[in-house]
Formats: sequence, C-alpha cells, structure tokens
Amino acid sequence: MSLLTTVLAAETHVELPMPTWAYGAIAIVVFIALSFVVWSFKDVANRHSHRSAPDAAAHAGAPGATHHGSGHPTQGH
Repeated sequence: MSLLTTVLAAETHVELPMPTWAYGAIAIVVFIALSFVVWSFKDVANRHSHRSAPDAAAHAGAPGATHHGSGHPTQGH
C-alpha cells in the first residue's frame, strides 16, 4: 500500500469549533477595529503643527523648497 492510499483511507472529518459564518464575522469585526485605529491617526501631523513650525520655517529657504516637482538641480559634473 502506498503512502497516498494510506493518507486517503485515513481521512476523517474534523468538526470546527464554531460555525463557518462565525469566522467571517470575526474577520469583519477585526477589520473594522483595525480600520478605526488607522482612522484615529488621521491628520496627526497637522494637529501638532505648532511644534514643527520653527523647523519648517528654517527649511523654507532651502534650495528647491519652492520648486516642488522640478527635480534635483544639476550638479554640473
């Protein structure tokens, strides 16, 4: 008798600890809970702009600070 026939012959039915719909319900509840956690961190950086304002002002005069999207200036090498 080969291993395959032994495994197929030994197949038994295992009862799940809860109904199958409960696994989906748990997954939905976990997804909603995690999405609430992500939503709670929405706009956190803007809530604390008073702490970063001096640093942002210091970087405002950096080369390329007013030219967003234009890429890096060429180095002339």
